[in-house]
Amino acid sequence: MAGDNLPSKMCLHCHRPFSWRKKWARCWEEVKYCSERCRRNKRKQKITNQ
Repeated sequence: MAGDNLPSKMCLHCHRPFSWRKKWARCWEEVKYCSERCRRNKRKQKITNQ
């Protein structure tokens, strides 16, 4: 299967692994979050951890 060779990262918010997507082809190095939901909630986690 083609999906076996895709690079993956860990989400900075939920700490789950996520795989490369075609829409991230040009900016894969800058992608930090697995979803829009995690990106929006990144500040909530920082506030609750302090």
